[in-house]
Amino acid sequence: MASFKDPSFQDRTSSAAAAKQKALEALRAKPPIDEAVVAERLAAREAKELAEREKRAAKRAAVDAAKAAKKAEAEAAAAKKREAEAKVELTDAEKKAIRDAKYAARKNKKK
Repeated sequence: MASFKDPSFQDRTSSAAAAKQKALEALRAKPPIDEAVVAERLAAREAKELAEREKRAAKRAAVDAAKAAKKAEAEAAAAKKREAEAKVELTDAEKKAIRDAKYAARKNKKK
C-alpha cells in the first residue's frame, strides 16, 4: 500500500519557483492594454463617481431639509406654547360671563 510522503523543503521551493515562473510567463504573454480602452474606462469611472457624489449630495440635502422642517415645526410649537402661557389671566367676571354663555347655549340647544 502506497502512503503519502510529505514533500521536502526542496520539493516545495522548486514547485513554488515553477508556479512563479508560469505566472510570470502568463503575465508577459498578456497583450498590452489599448490606450483608448484605458481612457474609456477612466471616463466611465469618473462618470460613476460623479453620479455617486450627486446622489450623496441629494441625500444630504433631503436629510438637511427634513431636519430644518422638524426644527421649524418644533420652534412653531414652542412659540405657540409661549403664546398660550403669555395670555393674560381672565378675571372672575370674565370667567363667569363665559360660564353663563356656555350654560345658556346648552339650555337653548335642548329646546
